[in-house]
Amino acid sequence: MSIDQSDERTAEPMAARPRLTWAAIRPLVLRLHFYAGVFIGPFLLVAAVTGLAYTWTPQLEQSVYDHELHVPAAPGVVPLEQQTAVARAAVPDGTVTGIRPGATSTDSTQVILDRPGLEPSYHWTVFVDPHTGDVRGQLETYGSGQAMPVRGWVDTLHRSLHLGDFGRWYSELAASWLWVVVLAGLALWIGGRKRKSRSNRGRLLSWHRTTGLVIAAGLLFLSATGLTWSEHAGASISELRSRLDWTTPSVSTALPAAAPEARDVGVDAVRAATSRAGLTDPVEIRPPSAPGKAYVVQQVGRDWPTKADSMAVDPATGRITDTLPFADYSLAAKLARWGIDAHMGLLFGVANQILLTALALGLIAVIAWGYRMWWLRRPTRGEARVGRPPTRGTWRRIPGRVLAPVLVVTAVVGYYLPVFGLSLLGFLVVDLIAGARRQEVAS
Repeated sequence: MSIDQSDERTAEPMAARPRLTWAAIRPLVLRLHFYAGVFIGPFLLVAAVTGLAYTWTPQLEQSVYDHELHVPAAPGVVPLEQQTAVARAAVPDGTVTGIRPGATSTDSTQVILDRPGLEPSYHWTVFVDPHTGDVRGQLETYGSGQAMPVRGWVDTLHRSLHLGDFGRWYSELAASWLWVVVLAGLALWIGGRKRKSRSNRGRLLSWHRTTGLVIAAGLLFLSATGLTWSEHAGASISELRSRLDWTTPSVSTALPAAAPEARDVGVDAVRAATSRAGLTDPVEIRPPSAPGKAYVVQQVGRDWPTKADSMAVDPATGRITDTLPFADYSLAAKLARWGIDAHMGLLFGVANQILLTALALGLIAVIAWGYRMWWLRRPTRGEARVGRPPTRGTWRRIPGRVLAPVLVVTAVVGYYLPVFGLSLLGFLVVDLIAGARRQEVAS
């Protein structure tokens, strides 16, 4: 064997080795974007519509529950202790868990109670006129934000379609795939040729791309924050935050020394002490959770700048025993708080709501254009009634050294986001069945 022949044989495998190029990867990314868009699109559409409805519920509940939430301005204020006693009398089977004094002279006091038969995270709230001590009304409220029934109903619609734990799969499926669809779309935009077309489908594709690009960052944010509320992925995120010590801290209610349990300075003295210490309204006063524990007074303002300082007060002496300013939260805890409040449209008020509205409308438009483009791809002859999907088997073009780590990363993501992992397996099964049927027809 000559040296020239040897060189030719060793060079052959080198030349035949597949190279990683965008042309090799693009068909797989396009197929992923297509399948996720077609099958997850309806869930994303429902999430966008219900999220849009929720965005403006704060203004709606202020109007619907004006009688309960607002009172005529008047001089003088009835002590909080007396207002709480009125609420207790109105709900004999309730246990007071929190008191929210009106932030202004035209706001009612909200006395929050736990009551037998309430679902988790639901409360019973009595609204008291702080100037007269009269009860303005009673409502079932939801969550730490004291959502009134209308907002609570829309919130549950957005999270679970009022289908309980089963319904929560819809929102988790949408949040689990939204970031995948967005990143795949961005990759296609970056690697694609921006050709203009005067055809109907070409114009739709241009609108689909441009709008998707504009709202991409916002959608990624909504996906990430939405996953924190989900049932399965949320548990994984909570576990990760706990391991990394990224959890939200809380003020200590432990008392420095034993005090006579029968003595209680009352909520008025507790609020006065924290007010002198600089804790401004709006606040919630929580009675001691057990004997030997302190009162907790925490700011509940969720707009910008965030008011979330809290203080613990000894019920026997009225002295502040612990203080936790929001400034002392870890960066991760602050980001979690800001992220949740921005997702709910609360952080920057109306500006936040307008931005969420634009994101929701943009997502609805992108989904509609996507389905329209799919419809325009349908064959005009034959039995097929829907648009054809991108070419199958594109993964074979990707070198193993690249495909292997991608599969490992996908498996890890699927483990921590189980709804994503299971639905991805479902897509693969559907794809395999569809491919097998085509082969049977072709043969």
